Amino acid sequence: MVVIAAGRRADQPGEIERLLGPIWVGTFDEAQMHTPVAVTDKALHFLRARGADGLVTIGGGSAIGLSKALALRTDLPQIVLPTTYAGSEVTPVVGETRDGQKQIFSDPRILPESVIYDVDLTLAVRPGAAVLSGLNAIAHAVEALYARDRNPLVSSIAIAGIELLASALPVIARDGSDIPARARALQGAWLCGTCLALVGMSLHHKLCHTLGGMFDLPHAALHAAVLPHAAAFNESAVREHLKPVARIFGAADAATGLYRFACELGVEMALGAIGMPESGVATAVEATLENPYWNPRALTAEGLRALLEDAFAGRPPYIQTRRE
Repeated sequence: MVVIAAGRRADQPGEIERLLGPIWVGTFDEAQMHTPVAVTDKALHFLRARGADGLVTIGGGSAIGLSKALALRTDLPQIVLPTTYAGSEVTPVVGETRDGQKQIFSDPRILPESVIYDVDLTLAVRPGAAVLSGLNAIAHAVEALYARDRNPLVSSIAIAGIELLASALPVIARDGSDIPARARALQGAWLCGTCLALVGMSLHHKLCHTLGGMFDLPHAALHAAVLPHAAAFNESAVREHLKPVARIFGAADAATGLYRFACELGVEMALGAIGMPESGVATAVEATLENPYWNPRALTAEGLRALLEDAFAGRPPYIQTRRE
C-alpha cells in the first residue's frame, strides 16, 4: 500500500505508515490543489516503481483529488481518511489541471472503495481552513437543489447537509477543538458530497473549475467567494428550490444568506484578494461561455461579467433579473 498525502501535517501519514507495517511500501506526500497532471504523472511513476496494490489517502481535497486521479488510471482500491469537510471522498468525480485548464472526469473507478471518518483526524486542520472546506461542501448541496436531474431524495439530503454545516461551522470557527461540532461537520460533508455524486453540476462549479484552473486560486476559498453570486444569478429562475437555503440562513433569499453567513465566519469574499487578476474577468467569461455546464438560467456575457465583477470586489450578491 502507498500512502497519499499533501505534506505531513501533524505527521498523520507517519502514523498510518506505522499502522500499515509491512504492507506499507512508500508515501507520496506532494499532492497539490486542482490536481495538476504533472504531479499525477510523478505519483503514478512512484506507485509503479514500488509495485503498489492499493492507496491509503489522508488529507483534504488535494490528497483525495490525487488519489482519485491515480485510481482513474490504475483502478487501484482506495481507503480514504478525510481531514476536511468538502465531501470529495464520496464522489466519483475528479478535476485535473493541465496548462491552465481544469478538466472534469466522472468514472466509477474514481469513487473510493472505503472512507473512514475519524473526528480526531480533523482537529489538526485549523478552524479557518475547516470553515472554508465546509462552505465548499455547502456549494455541492446548493447546486443539487436545482440540478437538471434533481429529485426529492437528493433535495432532502442536500437540505440536511446544509443544516448540519450551518450549525457546526460557527462553533468550529470559535473553538476548533469542539468535538461534537467537528462530528456534525463531517456528517454534513458526507451528505453534501453525496449530492454531488448523485446529480449534475451547474454554473457555480463551472466558474470554480474555470477560475481555479486558470489562476490556481485556493480551491475552498474560491468556492466560498463564488457561491453567493452564482446563487444570485440563478435565484430568479429557481427561487422555490432555493427557499430552504434562505430559511436555513435566516435571510430573504439564498444568495444573501450564503454571503452573510460566510462574512460572519470571517471568510474573505473578494476573488481579487485571493489571487485573481482583475483582467481575468473577461477571460473567465469567455471560457465559461465556450464550454458551459447546464444551468437553469441562460448564460450571457453581460450577466457573467456582472457576477464576476461583484465576486472579484467581494461585494454583496445582486439578484439578477431574468431576461430570457
